[in-house]
Amino acid sequence: MEQNDKRDRREQGWLETRSIDHVPAAERRGKAWHQAPFWFAGNFVLTTMMVGFAGPLLGLGVGWSVLAIALGVGLGTLLMACHANQGPRLGMPQMIQSRAQFGRRGAILPFLAVVFVYVGFNVFDVILAADAVAVVFAAPRPASYAVLIAAAGIVSIVGHDLLHGVQRWLTCALILIFGALSAALCFRLAAAGGVAMGAFAWPAMLAQLSAAAGYQLSYSVYVSDYSRYLPEETSAARLIGWTWLGAAGSALWLMSLGAVLAGEQARPDAIQGLRQLGDALVPGFGALAALTAAPALVGIMAVNFYGALLTGLSALDAVRPAPRGLAVRVAGITVFAMVVWLAALGLPADYLASFNVFVSLMLYLLVPWSAVNLVDFYWVRRGSYSIRDIFLADGVYGQWSRPGLLSYLGGLLAMLPFATLGGYAGPVATALGGADVSLAVGLLASGGAYWALSRHGAAKPAWER
Repeated sequence: MEQNDKRDRREQGWLETRSIDHVPAAERRGKAWHQAPFWFAGNFVLTTMMVGFAGPLLGLGVGWSVLAIALGVGLGTLLMACHANQGPRLGMPQMIQSRAQFGRRGAILPFLAVVFVYVGFNVFDVILAADAVAVVFAAPRPASYAVLIAAAGIVSIVGHDLLHGVQRWLTCALILIFGALSAALCFRLAAAGGVAMGAFAWPAMLAQLSAAAGYQLSYSVYVSDYSRYLPEETSAARLIGWTWLGAAGSALWLMSLGAVLAGEQARPDAIQGLRQLGDALVPGFGALAALTAAPALVGIMAVNFYGALLTGLSALDAVRPAPRGLAVRVAGITVFAMVVWLAALGLPADYLASFNVFVSLMLYLLVPWSAVNLVDFYWVRRGSYSIRDIFLADGVYGQWSRPGLLSYLGGLLAMLPFATLGGYAGPVATALGGADVSLAVGLLASGGAYWALSRHGAAKPAWER
């Protein structure tokens, strides 16, 4: 089987030819465990470490912050991994599947939210990557951004197989270098008596938990983009398990490292924290560790550009037939690259506050979509879809689907009283002392509403009723 996979890959070449279209059985390849290194490296980036700053910045003790991270990562990654199972079953990119819940044109609403997430992540990723490179090489910011974005764009243009290959090799390098850093930190903490639980407050605890869960949930919008080439008979349990292991393992590792470093720094800084930790181990090792973070960030930027292109084409295709081919891929990724470059240049130098607001906003936008999508796949249709009709302008899923749209918008509205975002605090969150429980509210409200509106067949095509 492995030999057939390699021969098929040689025949097709590294350059991906598929776009938002369905992947036929003859082109399926790969194994469930391949998802683990892909998502381990994809999540092993400095933006993940910064999520671990949330609790300590709000006064939460390091021990409590790590506990909140573990709970949030466990929940958010489980939801993400359940989305991964849709890839081999349907053979399509993640977001175009949403047409079954929202309608062909109705799905543009979550598409816009998802493109915002892709662009936002890449803005913060390229800034951090430039910071990492600046530890060793001095270069003007605009030029650094341009080179890093171009590198990510080239990888995303080549497509699926190169993305998997890059992430697999990065996993090995990251484990070696950050394993040494983490071991040094553990010895230091053990000598100091371990990690203290520290101060506790429910608002800070829930803020850290929600940040970790929402950050992991953000990968749900493109997780099956990278599992859609797997054979349809791939075990669901193995696929979900490997995806969860890779994504949760790196997130728990880096977020916890971020929480520990933030507890020691007056102003948390991911790059300087790594540099100081590495130099304490071996002089000069800190610069190497910081520099290694740059290719990892370029890797996830490529993943984001790839997902943004697929989602953008899906939105365009809802209005008029979207063109395919290499030229379209190059043009689309170039547009997204320019937007990221300009946004990065315009972001304030002190971007940590902007990042925290972005993570919270991302949570509010994606939780209702995830709930609707999972309820539809696992409970309403139970994996039974008409692939042909998803791509047809006059397919059975229609242009607009009331159950999906009402459930998504209803979930957003239900979360507002419970949310805290920047200077805004909903009335319920205020009554709870600033505690944000909107994650649970959004999941239950959107998922429950969709189940109630569609369980009698309102959202099902005729052949399923």
